[in-house]
Amino acid sequence: MDVNQTIVKILEDVGVDHVFGGSGQVNATMLLSLRDSKKIKTVIIRNEQAASFMACGYTMFNPGNLGVCFATGGPGAFNLFSGMAVAYSDSLPVLAITGYTSKNQRGKGALNESTGLSRTPDSHAMFSATTKKSFIIENPDDTCDILEEAINIAFNGRPGPVHIHVPKDITVAQVTNYRKVKINIEKVNPAPGQIDQTVGLLNEALIQNKKVLAIVGYGAIQSHAKTELLELINSFKVPFTQTMDAKGFLPENHPLCLGIYGTSGDEAANRYFDEAEIVVAMGNSFAQNATFGFKADIFNDKKLIHINIDPAEIGKVYQPDIAVVSDIKPALQQINQKLKTLNTKALSHELPKGRYYDLAPVVQKANGKIHPGDMVRILSDNLPENAIVMGDAGSHMLWLSCYLKLSGNQRYQNPGSFGPMASHTNGCLGVKCANPDKVVISGSGDGCYQMAGFELMTAVQNNIPVVWVIFNNGEFNVIKKFLLNMMNDQAFMQFDNPDFVKYAEACGATGYRVERIDDFAPALQKAIALNKPVLIDVLVDSEVYPPFALGKV
Repeated sequence: MDVNQTIVKILEDVGVDHVFGGSGQVNATMLLSLRDSKKIKTVIIRNEQAASFMACGYTMFNPGNLGVCFATGGPGAFNLFSGMAVAYSDSLPVLAITGYTSKNQRGKGALNESTGLSRTPDSHAMFSATTKKSFIIENPDDTCDILEEAINIAFNGRPGPVHIHVPKDITVAQVTNYRKVKINIEKVNPAPGQIDQTVGLLNEALIQNKKVLAIVGYGAIQSHAKTELLELINSFKVPFTQTMDAKGFLPENHPLCLGIYGTSGDEAANRYFDEAEIVVAMGNSFAQNATFGFKADIFNDKKLIHINIDPAEIGKVYQPDIAVVSDIKPALQQINQKLKTLNTKALSHELPKGRYYDLAPVVQKANGKIHPGDMVRILSDNLPENAIVMGDAGSHMLWLSCYLKLSGNQRYQNPGSFGPMASHTNGCLGVKCANPDKVVISGSGDGCYQMAGFELMTAVQNNIPVVWVIFNNGEFNVIKKFLLNMMNDQAFMQFDNPDFVKYAEACGATGYRVERIDDFAPALQKAIALNKPVLIDVLVDSEVYPPFALGKV
């Protein structure tokens, strides 16, 4: 086998069934090896940036999946950087494979050269800065070793992206020492003393019926810790909130769920957090929106227990009273087991009320436009049991985060702290490829959609049935409000939209336009039933704003 064939065979062996990428001169021969694969579906995109976002989506709700994207060298490779940054900041195991200049042509200004020599950009340095590690295959017999190391790095410890350069002259060179790679993912287990401290503090709090609050973050998803979380919560009646990155991981109709805490948080969650005496934060990083802009005193008069796989996250924003460096699952297994041996009692507190979902509907605005929160509530009420909703960057992300109420195995994800526009408008295709049996809906702003909506053709060509719900308000709504709050003025916020229905039809997809709130549910139900790519263009009010302290950002 040559290098290309070896890479494809290794990807097959580790369970990859979809890869996302673009064609180009430097990586053209790899496409032949992917074409011949009987196990991998290759999705060719319109822009490589979308491939990187799709690779993120492929692993986002399936932490055991390795997301894979590929591109030619130089400009194609550079288009992957946004997705690598998302994977790096959001802890997603993604492998990027890109072309590279042949050794005998380096430093000569070869086509697409990015070696850093002779005034060419240095892609190896740039990928090294946006991944856990970047490699260059210089010897074909190093292929298996490099793939093995890269994939293990992607999954071990705090997951994240890795990258491999494959020089043009190496791609079809023969690999004389092919072997199956070994994947050894080691759990990060807590130190016994850290568990004992945690159990001691929690046991005391339970005995004294203190107000304890659990905050569930995305790290709990990566650790597959749902069973352990519910055991802690149900056994000891611990109220909980979830970060936007973990929304829906535990059902939001659970009697102890208070919603989301933070700048855009539910009243119930924010009130109980203020009253809490002990906070157990699990797998979260205290993001800006989750902490009222890193408010310095929110843990005053509270004890903080922070459990995180990454020691660099502990103390980064708030210094905990007890730090537990661990995967969430093994830490909770030990905590639950030890608490139960102490025969302690469960908490009994009356929980505050106040969730955005439960607010009275506006129904139809006086100006005839639809209130976004009402539309999201209807979306929530019509979601199938296992549906996944992807919110892109902007005000629509906050409307979705606030007004969705997820139960069963429904899930939601918004862009993380890096947060590029269009990441989830395109990432939803990767989510659907990894979850073909689930309904996948993208909540996209009209600005986000116009930035990258041409991947609708990719969905049509590959029969990837995603539903895009477009929040059409003709402006960058959340940034406009930011400027109004700060300067009482705004500029360059408005833009024109195309006819999204005609655009969908031109691409071979189905489109609906919704101008009245009563028409949204029927359009959504039709879109889901079609099981094909669909756009729903919803005309929403631009003069209402999501709950967000924009002036303090």
